[in-house]
Amino acid sequence: MTDFTERVHLKYTASQLFDLIADVERYPEFLPWVLAARIRRREGQTIWVDMTFGTRFLSRRVSTVGLLERPHRITITSDDPMLERFEQRWTFESARGGGAEVEYRVDLRFRSRLLQALLGGSFVGRAEAMTRAFSHRARRLYDAPAPTNPVSP
Repeated sequence: MTDFTERVHLKYTASQLFDLIADVERYPEFLPWVLAARIRRREGQTIWVDMTFGTRFLSRRVSTVGLLERPHRITITSDDPMLERFEQRWTFESARGGGAEVEYRVDLRFRSRLLQALLGGSFVGRAEAMTRAFSHRARRLYDAPAPTNPVSP
C-alpha cells in the first residue's frame, strides 16, 4: 500500500484552489504524465472522469468518480480493475492570516504485487511532483502580472 499526505499553506483562497483542482480537463496542460482528461458525466456534485496516464509509448486509461464539495473538499475514487484501492482527497480551509491550508491525501494499492513493487515506490515522488505542479499552476493563474515600467523617451 502507498499512502501519501502533504499539507501546505498557499496564499490563494480556498475557492480558487478548489476550482484549480476541479478543472480536470486542464490537467494535460501542466501535469506531464496526464495525456488526456475528459469529464464523461456530471450529476449534482459528482463527476465521472476518464483520464489517460503515461507516455506516448505506454499509457493507461483510468476512470474515476469525483465528489466536489465546493469549496471545502474533493474526493476522488476509482474501481479500475488494476487497483485494489484508490482514493485521493483534497481539503481546503481558509487560513486566519489569509490564503488557505490545503491537504492532499492519497491511498493507492495495486492488485498486482509486481505493479505495487514497481510503481508504488515511485508514487510518492510523483505525488510530490503533482502538488508542486498544482502550486505552480496557481501562481500562473492567480498572481497578478508584475507591473511594467513605462519606457521614458
